[in-house]
Amino acid sequence: MVIIDAHQHFWNYDPVRHDWIGEDMKMIRRDFQPMDLKELYAKNGVSACVAVQADQSEAETEMLLAYAKAHDFIKGVVGWVDLRGEELDDRLSYYSSFPKLKGFRHVLQNEEPSFMLDPDFLRGIGLLQKFDLAYDLLIFPHHLDAAIEMVGHFPEQRFVVDHLAKPLIKKREIREWKEKMKVLSTHPHLYCKISGMVTEAEWDNWKSDDLLPYLEAVTEIFGPDRLMFGSDWPVCLVASSYDKWLGIVKKFSSSFSPVDQAKIFGGNVNSFYRLNCL
Repeated sequence: MVIIDAHQHFWNYDPVRHDWIGEDMKMIRRDFQPMDLKELYAKNGVSACVAVQADQSEAETEMLLAYAKAHDFIKGVVGWVDLRGEELDDRLSYYSSFPKLKGFRHVLQNEEPSFMLDPDFLRGIGLLQKFDLAYDLLIFPHHLDAAIEMVGHFPEQRFVVDHLAKPLIKKREIREWKEKMKVLSTHPHLYCKISGMVTEAEWDNWKSDDLLPYLEAVTEIFGPDRLMFGSDWPVCLVASSYDKWLGIVKKFSSSFSPVDQAKIFGGNVNSFYRLNCL
């Protein structure tokens, strides 16, 4: 089975630019580069990945594209661009010249939910379809109502929810999150990444059983045709090793048919991001 990691990051650590990496996350206060990940993938049987922005700058987008050009295992880049900018059409035209640029993301989890409904932001999302680019939704549960309204404006746009919309696993809250995820899933071109779960649990004291209700919920909601495995490396390292998280998703999906497992671990990310690597 071919495994494609749908969600990971690279960075040259800077305490100002990466101020979101707090004291409790000091184990990832260092550089994380493609060769680090390539070695890890070799140990875990992972063939390829999509590199996702962690810094709100075009400079980082350019860095990720340079990494993708230099390292063939990086099959796609989800970058950042100012979706509210007046020059957005030109910027998207420029980035579309890079074959491995597959979509964009803004760190919406740090914004008020109303940010998603700002007319300038909506105009920006609307332009993505013109260039056949995907959009990653990085949100918390309290953003779900706004996300539902936002995606409703764009029935043909490809969206993917990062990290299951970060359910409150630590608090074991699931009912309201699940109900709203069901509504969000009615968008015909919206997928969900099975990623970022361990960092929403008790970092030093979580068990796989804590994650199971949420894994079952997204499987019920999206089905194997719209789920994709992602590691959220290196952020995941604050709560889990790479192989431990991969093993949890493998064990959870072990009862699925081989065809459905292949979709979750590679097929869906390949088709969603137009990676053309299977």
